Amino acid sequence: MRPSINTYPTYFNTYIKLVLEDDLMSAFTNQELSATRFFRQISEADSTYKYAEKKWTIKEILQHISDAERIFTYRALAFARKEKMALPTFDENIYATNSDANSKSWEALIEEFISVRKSSENLFKFFSPEQLKRSGQVSDYTISVLALGYTIIGHAAHHINIITERYLDI
Repeated sequence: MRPSINTYPTYFNTYIKLVLEDDLMSAFTNQELSATRFFRQISEADSTYKYAEKKWTIKEILQHISDAERIFTYRALAFARKEKMALPTFDENIYATNSDANSKSWEALIEEFISVRKSSENLFKFFSPEQLKRSGQVSDYTISVLALGYTIIGHAAHHINIITERYLDI
């Protein structure tokens, strides 16, 4: 079941529309396999490439994917458990600047992605249909648990597309 358009802000459709599967758990599993294969095609040397001065390296992009996934899963957990407080947004550029991603090995970043993804899969696997329908507030918008699941997958797909189009000749 896909999230209804009225359960998330319209700008999240940038990510959600990239998810082809109608079953969230299939989407998680399929992307974990394909994304891992994709990242393993990139060499350690290529992982430090950035196509312009103020752009992130590929390492920083992968770290960003993992960081954002952790934040999105925290939000999903909080809303599934009926958190009433609005949660804060995050500034991805501050996180990237302070991630130290470029000092980590490419393989370590891939392993971190796999670990984060398995944790996300396990979290979403045990949400009931009722919990997936629950919503919560992030700063000035409302989003459902199910939409957050689709956002996680679409966000990773979005960045893989950027790496493919702007960083690599794959």
